Amino acid sequence: MKNIQLLIILTLIVSSCGNKKEKSFDDVLASDNFTELKEKRNQINTKQQELNEQIKLLNEKIAILDTVRKVPLITTFKAKQEVFNHQLEIQGNVTTKDLLVITPEYNGILTNVYVKEGQKVNKGQLLAKIDDGGLSQQLAQLEIQTNLAKTTFERQKRLWDQNIGSEIQYLQAKSTYESQEAAVNQLKKQIAKTNVTAPFTGRIDDVITEQGSVVVAGQSQLMRIVNLNNMYIETDVPESYISNVTRGKNVTVEFPVLGKIIETKIRQAGDVINPANRTFKVEVSVPNDDKTIKPNLTARLKINDYTNENAILIPQSIISENAEGEQYIYIVNNKNSNNEGDAERLIIKTGRTQGDVIEVLEGIENGAEIIKEGARSVKDGQIVKVINLPNEN
Repeated sequence: MKNIQLLIILTLIVSSCGNKKEKSFDDVLASDNFTELKEKRNQINTKQQELNEQIKLLNEKIAILDTVRKVPLITTFKAKQEVFNHQLEIQGNVTTKDLLVITPEYNGILTNVYVKEGQKVNKGQLLAKIDDGGLSQQLAQLEIQTNLAKTTFERQKRLWDQNIGSEIQYLQAKSTYESQEAAVNQLKKQIAKTNVTAPFTGRIDDVITEQGSVVVAGQSQLMRIVNLNNMYIETDVPESYISNVTRGKNVTVEFPVLGKIIETKIRQAGDVINPANRTFKVEVSVPNDDKTIKPNLTARLKINDYTNENAILIPQSIISENAEGEQYIYIVNNKNSNNEGDAERLIIKTGRTQGDVIEVLEGIENGAEIIKEGARSVKDGQIVKVINLPNEN
């Protein structure tokens, strides 16, 4: 009997324990029982860890069984060290020191023009003649007087050498002859100004004043002469480049109108900064053997102002920036036989740009496989598939 009573009591105890309901989340949250709140939180954390582990196991199983899973397709290229020549791009105009508009040194009528447009002339060659207004006749008369003064002086000198005659007669004859000779030379210089000669070897580009016109010294433009051998480009360079843009630096010159590109060097770099625009002058020599390059032609210059012998260059289009302003790219690691690997984000430091590429100073090792197409759509740690074409690195 006692055993039966004991069995009934135990059954009631178990039944009462089984009917005790667990408090809901809302009930616990509404209560102020610190112990119950902590217990509920621990229960949820435990369940969350169990669920995360289960999700991980499910993903791994799905990855094995799913043959048509969506993996981002990307292209890559290998980072490699190469020579990087940064170029400053500016514009300039072709000019020459052998370009001159000739003006007369004498007033008068332009009686003769001996050259025509396009004609080649040598330095000192007679180009035109201005009427001397009777100076030639005056010179002829003066030369006759000078010859007489010379004869008189020579006779007087012979007598003086023999101690015959007075010293004053000798000195007067000498003075008369010397003054006459000086007058002849002065008149010859005046007449020489009526001859228009070529100041240097070149070609007559334009005959401006026609024969028979009245010309004024220093004002009337007679003709233009040019020599296309000694050509150069003059341009202004910002002062920030004064230590890098120096004499002897390589320059690539493009003439858009001619469709011509030449390689040359800086022949002169100015030492004075223009305070008005904070620039300095640069002269770039221009070879012109075929004479196709003309004065005032517009040119585009690419001046080598920086060189890195072991640079790593990447396209600017693949670089992104985070909230802190740091630049980053993605590379592929652990690539398997199916060309699938893990995308990894790398923070980089960049240098100078040239066209579509930029120099990487820090963050990328030589040989790294960098994501190109798809670089802006992948995420750090994501599995990606490389689909490079045969001619891609």
